[in-house]
Amino acid sequence: MTDSRAHLAAQPGAATLDRIAHVQLRSITLPLATAISDAKVLTGRQRPMTEVALLFAEVTTDGGHSGLGFTYSKRAGGPGQFAHAREVADVLLGEDPSDIGKLWTKLCWAGASVGRSGLATQAIAAFDIALWDLKAKRASLPLAKLLGSHRDSVRTYNTSGGFLHTPIGEVKDNAAAALERGIGGIKLKVGQPDWRADVARVSAVREHLDPDVPLMIDANQQWDRSTAIRMGRIFEELGLVWIEEPLDAYDAEGHAALARALDTPIATGEMLSSVAEHVRMIDAGAVDIVQPDAPRVGGITQFLKLAAYAETRHLDLAPHFAMEIHCHLAAAYPLEPWVEHFDWLDPLFQEHLEIRGGRMWISDRPGLGITLSEQAHAWTVATAEVGTRP
Repeated sequence: MTDSRAHLAAQPGAATLDRIAHVQLRSITLPLATAISDAKVLTGRQRPMTEVALLFAEVTTDGGHSGLGFTYSKRAGGPGQFAHAREVADVLLGEDPSDIGKLWTKLCWAGASVGRSGLATQAIAAFDIALWDLKAKRASLPLAKLLGSHRDSVRTYNTSGGFLHTPIGEVKDNAAAALERGIGGIKLKVGQPDWRADVARVSAVREHLDPDVPLMIDANQQWDRSTAIRMGRIFEELGLVWIEEPLDAYDAEGHAALARALDTPIATGEMLSSVAEHVRMIDAGAVDIVQPDAPRVGGITQFLKLAAYAETRHLDLAPHFAMEIHCHLAAAYPLEPWVEHFDWLDPLFQEHLEIRGGRMWISDRPGLGITLSEQAHAWTVATAEVGTRP
């Protein structure tokens, strides 16, 4: 194909129904009520988390259709995501919003000098998610239905009540309260410097709950290989649903050896920021339960590529964080998934997900089914826009 023909092939054609006219970016700093500590804090690698930085993108077309998407960062990176998104946003103007795959590639190449993973793709995830939201809204369908859902609800488990800064008595109360609210499983943080403290906490919660309640643990990458195998064997008798991030997120060989040695499934993937990184872990046999994060891998377009690959390997799915997005994506996964319940982002939205019977239910609202609250506007620290709002 000549250069001129290639150029023409990349342009919106006669089938184009609408064009992007305006993009607005919003940087929001969400304060957390309590400073959060997991194993990375107790090992001295990170400070307690006191806020979450979010980047929202709203894409509006000449025809008056709009979509809202977001990405996020914890502890660091929020201003960088906003700056990168602001630099590349104008490449969307005049484009057909339905050409989502093409636009992801265009956004990626607009900032390719800083790479195709990490902060760069996390920033463009907000645009990608907004375009999928727009597409589903224009079809008057919830995003899950647009994608082709396999179910109208997904299993859900709670993480926010089991962090390591929380005293064990409160952890037990939080777990019981979560189950009472209709959540189906409980995840506890582990990975403390004293392994006996982990065993005591997990055993106490296991004894406190009905033995049939699904229970998971998460070491947040803080065990070495020998500790992971020892702790995994100690916890085998508790019938855990999974052990999450027992090792460094990029240790494919270590995770694979652990997966072979233990009956308890190994879950990992939340820290990976590209499809390629996930594929390496899957091909190594390093993961039983894949835990991608759509904002971190670059949005819904990339998440769907990964999900299709994971399905061919018959792997279970449990997306990380951002339940407002992941409930739709998990509902469209052929195998029965889990979705992580965090109530941290609730103040940002006017709408809230329905939780009952151990499951998170997909609403009948079009798209992602979320709109920003007045509080979200109050927490906005920076805005930027390109184009002209119709």
